[in-house]
Amino acid sequence: MSKDDTGGKSAKDTHYANLRRAHRDQRRERGEIPTPKDDRRRKPADGWKAPALAPDQVHLYGLHTVRAALDNPERKIIKLSVSLNAAQRLELRDFSTLPYPVETVLPSDLDKVLGPEAIHQGVMLETRPLPARRLEALKDSPLLLVLDQVTDPHNVGAIMRSAVAFDAGAVITTQRHSPTESGVLAKTASGALELIPYIQVTNLADALEELHKLGFLTIGLDSEGPEPLEGALSGERIALVMGSEGKGLRQKTRATCKVLARLDMPGAIKSLNVSNAAAIALYATQRHLLS
Repeated sequence: MSKDDTGGKSAKDTHYANLRRAHRDQRRERGEIPTPKDDRRRKPADGWKAPALAPDQVHLYGLHTVRAALDNPERKIIKLSVSLNAAQRLELRDFSTLPYPVETVLPSDLDKVLGPEAIHQGVMLETRPLPARRLEALKDSPLLLVLDQVTDPHNVGAIMRSAVAFDAGAVITTQRHSPTESGVLAKTASGALELIPYIQVTNLADALEELHKLGFLTIGLDSEGPEPLEGALSGERIALVMGSEGKGLRQKTRATCKVLARLDMPGAIKSLNVSNAAAIALYATQRHLLS
């Protein structure tokens, strides 16, 4: 077997190593396997503070997240900061032809902006938040997902991925006690933020009443619900309502939902992380809507 002149490995070995590395990176971006810590570069930075961002400014990072944002025509891009290696992986070759400014940086430059814990993969996009959407624009969507003060952006990002996978029309949440559009949320959503409206409302009970007027059956998921979700599903428009990680649905939300239902779990564990519960509820509801 012939060897190359630099590393002692054959071209075939190098090719398969690159394929394996790309496959691992894709799985890490989807959250299927953990990202290993790089102790050499990601040591806690003494005195590091996140830069203050204006209300109309968002930093997105990570290859898959940035690629999805670049492909979204609704994104208003301010600047792309990218390492040469990341630019190659994003297939960005001639920066002069791009309709936005591009700055070539080192990964360590992005560490200073995003912090030592951010898995940015050598790319950061400075952008405006996505345009706000109104509930009446969702009247033709058969399936919506409503979050009652789910606070963890990692959970919300994972929920977004499931919502896109099961063709929900939007993720609706509260303005208070819910994550705003951010790099952490977008990185966990792994592109899903660009594919589904993320609507934040000031009063969730009022928003549920508006959904009722638009013809949606609102089903609140509650561990003490009087019937299993499968028995509560009816009609052609359904909005699933999920409670927060610890407290579940608030009393006002429970009272406003048309139906309360539970996810029956025959095993020894009777509760699930909200993102896992959302995925199961979306699957069951989508099967009902397609039947």
